[in-house]
Amino acid sequence: MPGFAALPVALALWAGLVAGPSPAPVAVSPADCRAGPAGCYDLYTYGYTLGLHPFTGPEAVRRQLTDHFWLFPVSGGCAGRIRAGARCELLGGNPVEVEYIGDDFFQINTLPGHQLGRGMHIRFAFSRTLGFHTMTVRAWQDRPTDCTGEVLCNGANRAFAWATWRVLATTLRFTAYAA
Repeated sequence: MPGFAALPVALALWAGLVAGPSPAPVAVSPADCRAGPAGCYDLYTYGYTLGLHPFTGPEAVRRQLTDHFWLFPVSGGCAGRIRAGARCELLGGNPVEVEYIGDDFFQINTLPGHQLGRGMHIRFAFSRTLGFHTMTVRAWQDRPTDCTGEVLCNGANRAFAWATWRVLATTLRFTAYAA
């Protein structure tokens, strides 16, 4: 039947006329990765024990670190007390900005010139359960960079980050007594 093949086309055209024009596509903005990792490119999450500190809360441990930032692996610019908006260089000349400081966490953001590229967010969160303190470090990006999107470079970054934050956790294990 020669006319039968045209029936689906005619029905599709008629449905378009009845339903009206398609709505304009809604512009979807990318996730605001500064607020947290949801909808962003997740890099790693590491947890470290800081030991038993029964008389110290997580806020005091965070304050110990942000008030004495020389405990952090910085090479200049933020060796004392840090505030949101402060710009520092981590070891190796990697520039970062302090994005947020909350009660029991703080977060930094990598800047242009950082070896892993700009836009990597790293959150250091502190918690306590039955007197035992923990530091959780989570990193994410707006989108992968040339390094973090490549398996070998990202693997090396993850290993270096794990070791660096492990040194920080070991330092905090002892300095948390002073908090």
